[in-house]
Amino acid sequence: MPWMILALMGAVTFIYGLSTHAALLCLLVKPLPVLALLGWLHDAPPTDYRRWISLGLIFSLVGDVLLAWPGDLFIFGLGAFLFAHLAYLKAYLSDCRRPAILPLVLALAVGAILLSILISHGLGPLLVPVVVYALVISAMLWRALARLGSDVPKRSAYLAAAGAVSFVFSDTLIGINRFVVSFEAAPYLLIVSYWLGQWGITASAFAQPTRERHTTH
Repeated sequence: MPWMILALMGAVTFIYGLSTHAALLCLLVKPLPVLALLGWLHDAPPTDYRRWISLGLIFSLVGDVLLAWPGDLFIFGLGAFLFAHLAYLKAYLSDCRRPAILPLVLALAVGAILLSILISHGLGPLLVPVVVYALVISAMLWRALARLGSDVPKRSAYLAAAGAVSFVFSDTLIGINRFVVSFEAAPYLLIVSYWLGQWGITASAFAQPTRERHTTH
C-alpha cells in the first residue's frame, strides 16, 4: 500500500505540473510512479520473470527522466525505452515460447499501421530509430499476447497483455502527437496509459509461482 500511495502522489503531482506548465516539478516527480512500482515489485515471487520486469522498469525510469529533461533528448529516451521493451520481451519469453501466430499477426499489423502513419508525415533522421523501436515494441506486444491461453497463470497473462496494449497505446499517442498532429489532451492521455501499462506489467509478476516454471510451447 505505501508504494501505491507514493505512485498516486507522484502521478497527481505530475499531472498538476503538466496543467501549470511547471517543467521542473514535472522533472522531479515524473519518475515516482515507476520508482514506486519497482519498490512494490520487490515483494513479488523471486523468479526470472520478476528480474526481467525489474530491469525493464529501471530502463523506463531512465527514459522518464530523459524525456522530461529540458532540451530535446527524445532519441536517448527512445533508446532507454527500447531496452525496457527488450527486458519485458525477455520476461515473457522466460515462461512461454509458443509461436502464437494470431498474436504475431495482430502485433505486426499494429506496428505496420503506426509506422505507415508516421512515415507518411516524415520522420527525417529519426526514421531508422523509430522503425527499430516499432519492431521491438511489436515483438513485446506479440509475446505478451502469446501468453494468453498458454499454461502460464491466467492472471499474469491477462495483466501483462493489458499492460502491453496500454503501453503500445501510449507510445502510439506519443508518435501521433510528435510527428502527425499535436492536441491538448495528448500529454495527459499518454502518461496515464503509460502508467497503467507499467502497472499491468508489474502486477503480472505477482501471479507467478514461487518456483521457476518450465518454458511452455
